Amino acid sequence: MTSLAFGASLLLMAGPSPSMAEDIIIGLITKTDTNPFFVKMKEGAEAKAKELGAELRSFAGKVDGDNETQVAAVESLIAAGAKGILITPSDSKAIVPTIEKAREAGLLVIALDTPLEPANAADATFATDNFKAGELIGQWAASMLGDKAAEAKIAFLDLSPNEVSVDVLRDQGFMKGFGIDVKDVSDIGDEDDSRIVGHDVTAGNDEGGRRAMENLLQKDPEVNVVYTINEPAAAGAYEALKAMGRENDVLVVSVDGGCPGVKNVQDGVIGATSMQFPLLMASMGVEAIVEYAKSGKKPETTPGLDFFNTGVELITDKPVDGLSSTTSADALGKCWG
Repeated sequence: MTSLAFGASLLLMAGPSPSMAEDIIIGLITKTDTNPFFVKMKEGAEAKAKELGAELRSFAGKVDGDNETQVAAVESLIAAGAKGILITPSDSKAIVPTIEKAREAGLLVIALDTPLEPANAADATFATDNFKAGELIGQWAASMLGDKAAEAKIAFLDLSPNEVSVDVLRDQGFMKGFGIDVKDVSDIGDEDDSRIVGHDVTAGNDEGGRRAMENLLQKDPEVNVVYTINEPAAAGAYEALKAMGRENDVLVVSVDGGCPGVKNVQDGVIGATSMQFPLLMASMGVEAIVEYAKSGKKPETTPGLDFFNTGVELITDKPVDGLSSTTSADALGKCWG
């Protein structure tokens, strides 16, 4: 989306006095600087900041869940006189008091990918519809199983014990798509569907995915559907399944759309994934902060949602009726990482 098109979608509100682009400091704070998703996010922000003549300062947590480092980054940006912050919160609740300080200091705060809790603790959120991303892979898995979906044994490989918003949304979206009765849509693990073998956490990485899969296979070695929070966790789960000789008879689904994950769809490691667009999130976020600094305009939300939806696509080489999808070959042309 061009700067002109995006600017036309912004809502005029009272804001700071106009600034020259070269005076604009923008902060990007990601969960880590190693996950390919956040690497691509940084690339998008850097490229757009350079194009617009703004200064980007990047920070990242040491590990997924590192709220303390993110708090320190926000405080540093306030002290530096930044005009705005783009953040993927490691703890979408614990960071809120610090975000409130930033907004009180006049910074525009945009959450990327992971909404704050509550969502309106940020000025805006640019994200995948994470519930829809989960719903798509749930629908795909149920369609693949057909009548056998009623007898499925499902392992859930989630992110962390903190139940951050992105974790909950994808997990609960998958359940809705698969046909599981979601009790409290804001809570993981309160369901009573007998098809659920259990939940375990992965920290969103390969090793965590392998360990969580091993734990759930010990609980029930006949697991035949595996939901994973992201593609690194899916890769780890596959290794655990392969060690038990189960890699060919279990459906593994995920969310991300990174190039390694798309290649794993192509290789049959992952049956289907939902593709996100992190570069777009970050570049649009930089545009929004520059616009805010110059004119006081704040971003609008997508109609019917409480965030700006940057899109999601189902990626699979085994399409099912009624679900629009993209092949891995085509997805490799627009993946990231």
